[in-house]
Amino acid sequence: GSEAASEQGQEEEVEDRLKEHMDNLLDKSAKARQVALQSLRLALSSKTLSEFLLERRLTLTDSLEKCLKKGKGEEQALAGTVLTLLCLQMGSGPEGEEVFRSLKPLLVSVLTDSTASPGARQSCATALGMCCYIAAADLE
Repeated sequence: GSEAASEQGQEEEVEDRLKEHMDNLLDKSAKARQVALQSLRLALSSKTLSEFLLERRLTLTDSLEKCLKKGKGEEQALAGTVLTLLCLQMGSGPEGEEVFRSLKPLLVSVLTDSTASPGARQSCATALGMCCYIAAADLE
């Protein structure tokens, strides 16, 4: 009994930290946004969080969109990586497709922007390829 309660407490703690990181994606400070993106990248690549993300995918997608639009270099690169991991977590169902469809134009925009940093462009290219492979319903 106490082991299950302890596990649930840890799960709630992880979710609280994730919510905090998601809130920090909207911070005015670029450094704070980058730290939040790095933390989300680590969390999404080390644990299955589909249930948690399912309820918050639109909020996270909006935040990632802002990071891709307004951010520069490292922030855009991290946002692309987090987007790829979000797509992986959402899977090939309608949720993953929705995330991909909403951010695809922005990924293409960063990818084709010759003034964007090579790291950002590479990250967006990877995100575009992975998300397309995982979540694109349209065969083209």
